[in-house]
Amino acid sequence: MNECMTSLNCSELIHNSYRLDLCTWAEVEQYLTKCKGIILPIGSTEQHGPTGAIGTDALTAEAVALEVGKRAGVLVAPTQAYGMAEHHLGFPGTMSLQSSTLLNVVHDLLLSLARHGFERVFVVNGHGGNIATVKAAFSQAYKTVLNLKLPVAAGFRCKLVSWFMVPDVFKEAKARYGNLEGQHATPSEIAVTLFLEPNLQSKQRQLPEPAPAGPIYDYQDFRQRYPDGRMGSDPFLAKPDHGEIFLDKAAIALTEDLLNFLKEL
Repeated sequence: MNECMTSLNCSELIHNSYRLDLCTWAEVEQYLTKCKGIILPIGSTEQHGPTGAIGTDALTAEAVALEVGKRAGVLVAPTQAYGMAEHHLGFPGTMSLQSSTLLNVVHDLLLSLARHGFERVFVVNGHGGNIATVKAAFSQAYKTVLNLKLPVAAGFRCKLVSWFMVPDVFKEAKARYGNLEGQHATPSEIAVTLFLEPNLQSKQRQLPEPAPAGPIYDYQDFRQRYPDGRMGSDPFLAKPDHGEIFLDKAAIALTEDLLNFLKEL
C-alpha cells in the first residue's frame, strides 16, 4: 500500500511542502492515486505554567508532524489546536473543548478524510488529555465508515501517537532533567517551543519550587493543587538546543512508525 516515499505527491507540486492546506484539491486527488496516508496533528490551547506558551501542545505536535511528513513523503493536515483541557480552565487563556465535542470534531475530520479515499490517518498528539477521547473517536469513525459502506471501509485505520511518549524522547528528558521533568509544563516540551520560536526565550526565568505532581480533577481543584500551573516541573532547565534534539528523536521514531503503519494490512 505504501508508495508515499516515491510517489508524485503534493510536495513535488508546491515547493517541497507537505502541508495539505497549501495544496489544491487537484493536487490532493493526484496524491491519493499513489498514497492513502495522511498525518493529523492535534494539540491543545492551554496554560503551561508562568513561562510556557499557551500554544505549546499545538506548536510541538505540528512541528513533529511536519518533520515526519517531510521525511516520509506524507501529507500533513492542518493542526487541530483545541483539545480537552477543561482541568486548565482556572488559568486565563486556556480554551478547551468538552470531551464530547472533541470526539465529534475528530470523528468528523476522520470521516471527511475517509470519504476522499484516505485509508490511514496517523494522529500526532501533543496533549495527554486528548488520548482517551481521540481513541473513542477512532472507534466511532470505524463504525460510521462501515455503516456508510465507504470504499475505504475494509482498510480504514487510525493510529494515535504522542510525541512526548516516544521512548527515546522520554529517556532523553529523564536523563537531562530527572524528576524535574514533571508532568505538565515540562522542560522537554518547553525546549521544543524555544527551538521553534526563539523569542519565547525572553519569557524564561527561574521559578520557585513547583508543586509536586499528583492527581487531576476539575479546574478549581487543579488551580488549588498547582497554583502556577506546573506539575513537578522546572521549565527553566529547557534550552533551545535541547528542543532540536527532542524534535529529531521524535521524528526518527515516528517516521518509522508511520511507514510501518502504512504497510499494515
